[in-house]
Amino acid sequence: MAEAQQELGLSIPANAIEQMRGHLRDIDHAAAADYERRFRHDVMAHIHCFADAAPAARPIIHLGATSQFVNCNTELILIRDALQLVAGKLARTIDALGEFAARHRALPTLGLTHYQPAQPTTVGKRAATWAHDLALGLEEVEYRLASLRFRGVKGTTGTQASFLALFGGDTVEAHAKVEQLDRLVTEKMGWDSQRRFIVTGQTYPRLVDGLVISSLAAVAAAAAKFATD
Repeated sequence: MAEAQQELGLSIPANAIEQMRGHLRDIDHAAAADYERRFRHDVMAHIHCFADAAPAARPIIHLGATSQFVNCNTELILIRDALQLVAGKLARTIDALGEFAARHRALPTLGLTHYQPAQPTTVGKRAATWAHDLALGLEEVEYRLASLRFRGVKGTTGTQASFLALFGGDTVEAHAKVEQLDRLVTEKMGWDSQRRFIVTGQTYPRLVDGLVISSLAAVAAAAAKFATD
């Protein structure tokens, strides 16, 4: 965010960004815990801790932002990365089941319906059915990944008013710069700028959590059938 604000003309010292960049990983967790006991606020604790490590950046860390700039955007990154892990594991499972099905395509077994013996089938056919269900689950996960959006820079209640103030108030130029800031931060965080929420409240829409859980539930249903068939 500081990099994008600097690019758009705000007075962000180069050494402030350099110090922040140099202390992204060496978090003093003990100091953060002490700050949290004092402030009773997890994000503010880490902001103060970060400012201690990057003193030149103290006046501009989190400039115009709210806690949900940190929390919500991080959660969306975690959801994206987790879905990618699930997709990769599903793909490997489907591939392994495909090989198993091909190897046992002619091995006869008894098919059942309503828990009663019905007609002969093959082990390969049964495995292909499980693989097909998992493929449907993978399709659902891939769709959820493709449609997942980034929250971006929306301010305290989603109005972006704090950022508008930073860029000079209610002017055409300031509005354009706030829009550019939202786009730049989204891109710098590894997201296509077209894949961001255009309007939010304080947080990203929580219905996203329900959609993600629904996709994972579909995968779980396929896995449960595979496990107990």
